[in-house]
Amino acid sequence: MTRPDDASLIGRGHSWRARRAGARAPRRTGSQVRARTRAWLAGLVVRRIQTKGIDLTQLSFIPEPTKVPLQRDGVDPLPRLAELRATDPVHRLDLPFDFAVYLITGQDETRAVLAERTRFSNDIRHLFPGTGPANAGDIGGLGFADAPVHTRLRKILTPEFTMRRLARLEPAIEATVAARLDALAAAGPPADLARELSFPVPFQTICELLGLDLSDRDEFARLGSARFDATGGAAAAFGAVSVQRAFLMDAVARQRVEPGPGLIGQIIREEGDAISDRDLAGLVDGVFTGGYETTAGMISLSTMVLLRDPAYAAVVRDGTRAEVDRAVEELLRYLSVVQVAFPRFAREDMDLLGTPLRAGDVVIASLSGANRDPYSAGADPDAFDPARVPTSGHLAFGHGVHRCIGAELARMELRIVLPALLRRFPDLAVAVPQQELAFRQLSFVYGVDELPVTF
Repeated sequence: MTRPDDASLIGRGHSWRARRAGARAPRRTGSQVRARTRAWLAGLVVRRIQTKGIDLTQLSFIPEPTKVPLQRDGVDPLPRLAELRATDPVHRLDLPFDFAVYLITGQDETRAVLAERTRFSNDIRHLFPGTGPANAGDIGGLGFADAPVHTRLRKILTPEFTMRRLARLEPAIEATVAARLDALAAAGPPADLARELSFPVPFQTICELLGLDLSDRDEFARLGSARFDATGGAAAAFGAVSVQRAFLMDAVARQRVEPGPGLIGQIIREEGDAISDRDLAGLVDGVFTGGYETTAGMISLSTMVLLRDPAYAAVVRDGTRAEVDRAVEELLRYLSVVQVAFPRFAREDMDLLGTPLRAGDVVIASLSGANRDPYSAGADPDAFDPARVPTSGHLAFGHGVHRCIGAELARMELRIVLPALLRRFPDLAVAVPQQELAFRQLSFVYGVDELPVTF
């Protein structure tokens, strides 16, 4: 079967149930009451949106149709994503907005949209007109910026995230990993891998890279989870963003007076007043959150997957550099911890794979769905295969001009931490069955906040 190329994909252009006779109505449980209350409140919000338009600062729940790309069964996306990819790859979500929202699930469709530089915008600030816990002033950074602002800001960071420049961090990362493995040994067994290893390694690495104080580690772990958690709607998630941004604004302001040895200080010395505190805080925010939350999720989930089969663990523990690299790429594809890409807003009327889009319509790309596309992943894409050689690269880091700038740093950390963990603890095992793990629900960055292990 032939797939269309990228250029051809985008063109211009509540009921009541009858009671049984004589039966008493069952007593409602607390969860049932809460569910009915949420449904009632959702109805109020829907009617408000229909009459006054959308304001994400007031959206305290996530509409039901948008949950599918954020839900999983263990580490696997819901089968619904594969169904949509096969039958309706540009699927319109049933939402009460005055613009259409489409979910795309295929590799080619996702690449085409994410690669398009002129017909889509990433700027989401028009959906934050309110003055609540989050507002348009809190939204910024590379992910939500368009050219030429995005081009100018990314150019500042790009030299620091090449493989050559990042190589200088390798000894420090190895030392951090060794120290955290000692801490893991001292804490158990059993011990929480997420707390002792998965979070501290990327957190300390990114703080040292940026030149940030490490003192508020636990609070940032909580805020990092909260900002990607959609269960409380956009208001709660962006409220956590606002708190973190306030800390980073303060850090930038202090280093503006006395630049430190990290990347923040370096940018201030090189750019001076050419970059504002708000723009710099936005850059730091993107590097900071993208540099630890996603990698922390990858370390825990990767460990869980590798421990499913001794052969998987052996490849990473004892394999060559090429074999380890291939296994890491497969883990990135298979797990796709960043579940969806930044939303794209159509700048003009166009055609997307036969679906007409109007200016202002939104396209949401399911990265986890696209990475399980058999046209790119090859045979049995829902299986983990450390020897897999896909027909095209995965989209775990996104694609196009907004591709994750920290991709090489994440790869480096995974290449260091996973083999070191498996060599230090050859009898490592997850301490509970997978069904007892508390996977994140409705989170844009998938993961587990606790992973008990024995060794």
